[in-house]
Amino acid sequence: MSIFNPAVGAQSMTYKPTKRKWPPEAGIFLVLIGISLFFEAIGWYLNGQSFLMNPERLQIIILQMSVIGIIAVGVNMVIITSGIDLSSGSVVAAAAVVSASLAQVSDFPRAVFPQLTDLPAIWPILAGVTIGLVIGLINGSLIAFTAIPPFIATLGTMVAARGFAKWFTGGMPVSMLTDDFAWIGSGVIPVVIFLVIAAIFHVVLGYTRFGKFTYAIGANRQAARVSGINVNRHLIWIYALAGLLSGIAGSVTAARAISGQSGMGVMYELDAIAAVVIGGSSLAGGVGRMTGTVIGVLILGVMTSGFTFIRIDAYYQEMVKGAIIVVAVVADQYRQRNRRS
Repeated sequence: MSIFNPAVGAQSMTYKPTKRKWPPEAGIFLVLIGISLFFEAIGWYLNGQSFLMNPERLQIIILQMSVIGIIAVGVNMVIITSGIDLSSGSVVAAAAVVSASLAQVSDFPRAVFPQLTDLPAIWPILAGVTIGLVIGLINGSLIAFTAIPPFIATLGTMVAARGFAKWFTGGMPVSMLTDDFAWIGSGVIPVVIFLVIAAIFHVVLGYTRFGKFTYAIGANRQAARVSGINVNRHLIWIYALAGLLSGIAGSVTAARAISGQSGMGVMYELDAIAAVVIGGSSLAGGVGRMTGTVIGVLILGVMTSGFTFIRIDAYYQEMVKGAIIVVAVVADQYRQRNRRS
């Protein structure tokens, strides 16, 4: 016969408050603040001027990284599914030259399509987006139906898309674009496009079935398939969206430069991957938030502008970016190991 002790029962039922957890992005945001303050101190020491209290410099940082940010939104979703997309930079070039070719003015004697000049801006933009969407569908289909590793599939399309851009232009820039088309790359318009896209996909990933399926596939693909998720179809959608966003980035890049060139977008895919990994997304899949990716994009932008501000050679900047990617991946491996234990 058990005897209930009220004192013990009351003690065992006492509420124990749990520690309030900080959001995952808090640590990344502190890193952003720390890097910004570092360059601020170095700026006063070496140059005798402020790094942060310069509105023009801050605007340049945001504008420079807006295109990378658009790409990073799509790359983030790909990485959450434990995939990778190496074709983003080449898709930017392919989309840029195609959209620019349909945005040329009629009085340019060397227009790519003389019968298709002075078109409303929506048509060249749609053309660039379509190019990105098609390449993304190719990536997704190869990965879903042939079981080719994402690294190999997107590496192939990276080379093919860059070759297409060179063939399309014959190695010559596509210039003399209309003012209507150039508008989408002027002022803060690229930043607005980036923030709107990031906000949309933040909602999609966090509050829709599409987002839940994306995380489920990255966490355990076989379990997702057994639970009824059409994994192949979802992966095609993910890579198609990543390609579409790279197509948008290509159109914005052409509009900013008022020109389309086959050499555009070189290394953009690595910058986007770096931003996503710095933002806390796991290359093992199943982990990642859009807010973290936005902060990762800002960290890369601050670092690039900061190194330029203190006159660090561009070659050293690339070395530092590579080191940051490695450190972020190592940190992610430790997080994954601690989570399993």
